[in-house]
Amino acid sequence: MIREEEVYKIGRLGKTHGVKGEVSFLFDDDVFDRVDADYLVLMVDGILVPFFMEEYRFRSDTTAIIKFEGIDTQERARELTGCDVYFPRELTDSDEGSMSWAEIVGYSITDAGTGQTVGKIVSIDDSTINILFCLEDGTLIPASEELITAIDQENRIITINIPQGLLEL
Repeated sequence: MIREEEVYKIGRLGKTHGVKGEVSFLFDDDVFDRVDADYLVLMVDGILVPFFMEEYRFRSDTTAIIKFEGIDTQERARELTGCDVYFPRELTDSDEGSMSWAEIVGYSITDAGTGQTVGKIVSIDDSTINILFCLEDGTLIPASEELITAIDQENRIITINIPQGLLEL
């Protein structure tokens, strides 16, 4: 059984494409193309299920048309529309210096000054030039490289010099 901590969200399946089981894939991270991966993980009815890719082709920088093995009709593909798409962490090509924003969702934030865990990252706000970590309690922490002191990929912890007074807001 695949556990949520073993994967990270990279996108969502959109509408069906054609009648042979293809579906559009809206992605935030193209890791599935950068590494040699045979499958993606879909959240189907609350369960993480691996689906092997037969083929895919890009339509834009954020959209691909994908065909999964065993999904050969428009009706079967329609059952997958709206499913969140995840990628196995063990297959990623990243190291500390090249992690994608999508990959760090789920990491915990620790304050370098106090050693206290501040919270868990639930999303990344990259809508402005100042990227923010959005924590589960609604707290926003700047995702500035100058503030990050350490990234522990094994334990999924990011240590940050949190500006004084930020957590009291």
